[in-house]
Amino acid sequence: MSDTPFGFGLPPEEPEGGDGKKKDPAGGGQGAGGQGGNPFGFGGPGGADNPFAAMFGSMNPNDLGAAFQQLGQMLSYEGGPVNWDMAKQIARQTVAQGTADGTKDESVGPAERAAVQEAVRLADLWLDDATSLPSGSTTAVAWSRAEWVEATQPAWKELVDPVAERVGAAMGGVLPEEMQAMAGPLIGMMRSMGGAMFGQQIGQAVGTLAGEVVGSTDIGLPLGPAGKAALLPLNIAAFGKDLGVPQDEVRLYLALREAAHQRLFAHVPWLRSHLFGAVEGYARGITVDTAKLEDAVGQLDVSNPEQLQEALQQGLFQPEDTPQQKAALARLETALALVEGWVDAVVHAAAKPRLTSADALRETLRRRRATGGPAEQTFATLIGLELRPRRLRDASRLWASLTDARGVDGRDDLWEHPDMLPTASDLDDPDGFVHREHLDFSELDKMLGEAAEQNSPSLKKDKADEGEKKADGESASGKDAGDDTDNTDNSKGEADQ
Repeated sequence: MSDTPFGFGLPPEEPEGGDGKKKDPAGGGQGAGGQGGNPFGFGGPGGADNPFAAMFGSMNPNDLGAAFQQLGQMLSYEGGPVNWDMAKQIARQTVAQGTADGTKDESVGPAERAAVQEAVRLADLWLDDATSLPSGSTTAVAWSRAEWVEATQPAWKELVDPVAERVGAAMGGVLPEEMQAMAGPLIGMMRSMGGAMFGQQIGQAVGTLAGEVVGSTDIGLPLGPAGKAALLPLNIAAFGKDLGVPQDEVRLYLALREAAHQRLFAHVPWLRSHLFGAVEGYARGITVDTAKLEDAVGQLDVSNPEQLQEALQQGLFQPEDTPQQKAALARLETALALVEGWVDAVVHAAAKPRLTSADALRETLRRRRATGGPAEQTFATLIGLELRPRRLRDASRLWASLTDARGVDGRDDLWEHPDMLPTASDLDDPDGFVHREHLDFSELDKMLGEAAEQNSPSLKKDKADEGEKKADGESASGKDAGDDTDNTDNSKGEADQ
């Protein structure tokens, strides 16, 4: 898997060809006419004069029709920045090929579905004592790997499209206008091929991830439908295979983590948009090295597509790090660490008194994350984020300390507003944050409400009307009082007479 977001480099190895044989890796050289200088796989033994030889040369003639049809679909794609139909197709193909250990995907049986539902039900019961947030799972489901691919695609679209769109816009916008006019058809073709390239990269990444994840929240983000706690029995079995822990305990511990994530995202309404918004903030910060582009553009022949493709291969349009990107990634990294740290602390509090294997399972999951598990690798590839495992441990310790100092309710109350959460610097000094007098946002809300009322035009009018009525009332009272005085004086005069 490429370390570069969206794989601006050599594409992953193609799957088996139509004749069931691997494509010859030595078929093309590393120059402009070979695979090495061509990010879309064109080139091969025929060199620049025969750019389709590598793609179709080793195929059975009976398969050429299907291959040309697929190529036509790629070139005619006019959708968004990512060809998601291709991404899903490749992800499903990757799942069907099985994992490196030879495990093939399979449908989930009734017994496994019942076991998952019972595990989630029991997990929610245990979590009631460990957090003040109520259950967030309306249903519990057991997914196959292929079902995970289907169910999580909407979330992947929301995560990846902003980044892919910004990269695509940067690629087309930096060329001079005269070159864009000259190369209009070529740029259109390149955008279609770019959508296919992104679709291939993401499809393979998601398909590989489907062979490793154990639920819908492994990367700390809600990838599945809201309120649906999901586990993958096949991957859970592979995860616990060599741990020496009963399968029921492994399933229950992972159900605790899934159910805890569901509670957090269900009852902290701003959290999902906060995390996904940080991804969009990263996308807005993507730029292109224009100086490098200008140097390369002077040497480009727009009538030679292979030369433009070679420039792409050499990283001409590599996204640059900017202060905006770094700030957005820092916010996202801290927020994800706080989510994962809270889940780790809450699950440990719920499991420790009840499961003898709680410590071992906790450490296994931490090591899996620390060694750069598939979730972190995929996320880094797709949006350029590397989640630092040290932050997760720091966040978990901070949440545990908050529980000791403020209790479960005081700890969970911090999720009421994003400004109440610990910051990256607070993770460096957890004791300072724990013992700091926390902010009372109820008083601030009251002050803001009073200020809004004072500045409200309708309220000002009401107060003015009320003042006029009061003044009129006082005048009327004064007049009546005067009349009464006159009457009293008249009465007195009559009495004297």
